Amino acid sequence: MEKVTKDKEVKDKELSNKTLIKVGITLGDLNGVGPEIIIKALHDNRILTDIIPVVYGSNKVISHYKKQLNLHEFNYASCKSAAEINPKKVNIINVWQDEVQIEPGTANADGGKYALLSLEAATKDLAEGKIDVLVTAPFSKENVAKAGFNFPGHTEYLAEMSGAKEALMVLVSGNLRVALVTTHIPIKEISSQLQKDLILSKIEAFEQSLKKDFGLIRPRIAVFGLNPHAGENGKIGEEEQLTIIPAIQAAKQKGILAFGPYPADGFFGSPLRQQFDGVLAMYHDQGLAAFKALCFNDGVNFTAGLPIVRTSPDHGTAFDIAGKMLADEQSLRSAIFLAVDIYRKRKIFKEIHANPLVISKDEKGKKDQDRSH
Repeated sequence: MEKVTKDKEVKDKELSNKTLIKVGITLGDLNGVGPEIIIKALHDNRILTDIIPVVYGSNKVISHYKKQLNLHEFNYASCKSAAEINPKKVNIINVWQDEVQIEPGTANADGGKYALLSLEAATKDLAEGKIDVLVTAPFSKENVAKAGFNFPGHTEYLAEMSGAKEALMVLVSGNLRVALVTTHIPIKEISSQLQKDLILSKIEAFEQSLKKDFGLIRPRIAVFGLNPHAGENGKIGEEEQLTIIPAIQAAKQKGILAFGPYPADGFFGSPLRQQFDGVLAMYHDQGLAAFKALCFNDGVNFTAGLPIVRTSPDHGTAFDIAGKMLADEQSLRSAIFLAVDIYRKRKIFKEIHANPLVISKDEKGKKDQDRSH
């Protein structure tokens, strides 16, 4: 009887591991709001009905913030590796055993060092299929650079690690999806970066993502201009005429429903945006300033164009409120659910396109003969 019970437990665990999606979550900067929003987002056990959360960090850090939050009912399993994941609990993989001094609200080298260790461990497990999707808590770009991180941000790092040619930053909230042609570069370099081929490749990547990741059959994409009033036919800059319009025309020739260029200043406040499934902005603040004004609490940063699924909250480390227990976890929670949703949509997309019906030569000849009668 004891053996039967143990066998059943093993089978139940295997079944749970197969059906539930393993969501890897990086800790972010341990002195920022990352640990706090992770605990807040995961403390309700109902989340375990859909996912297996796997946090890459340190149970000592989590324990510290758990006490600060006074969430005594928040329980987790401490693991040495992904092989020890418990499908019925929040799992904390101890990436380091160091005694780290936690200084909420302080931007220092330790915050960058351990944020990078967390990211590297999670990325390795993702590449090896030990987790299904990745959700990254925010870190300080300045601090991780001190630890040897030579990328502008998560997007560029994950593109390099996965060998992707065309990573695309997309901010998502409900049906509002805003993608960027350029990301973390100085304003003075934007114009020189905006070449026709780059813009066209971003339009193509965006369309593919809208189809594969969001389940849209014929997505419509609004493309912004670069200059005020979209250049007013060359009166306020030439980028629209020289690069943006040719890229849109080339996209249309490929059957993509791309339109524009639209002036960015009034687009989000007009009914026009309801006509589109996605918006492509030319640079970071052009798209994100309006997006965050509209959707700051539940916006999600999604990296499209990668073979893996990665999302993150649309805010930073928020050192100014770190340790004050004021951080809103909704953006992280939305990031978790969006990652799961995209993972499932990709599986459906793959299944639909895996075995298209092939018409044999005999069958094709018969159909042609039938038409001739």
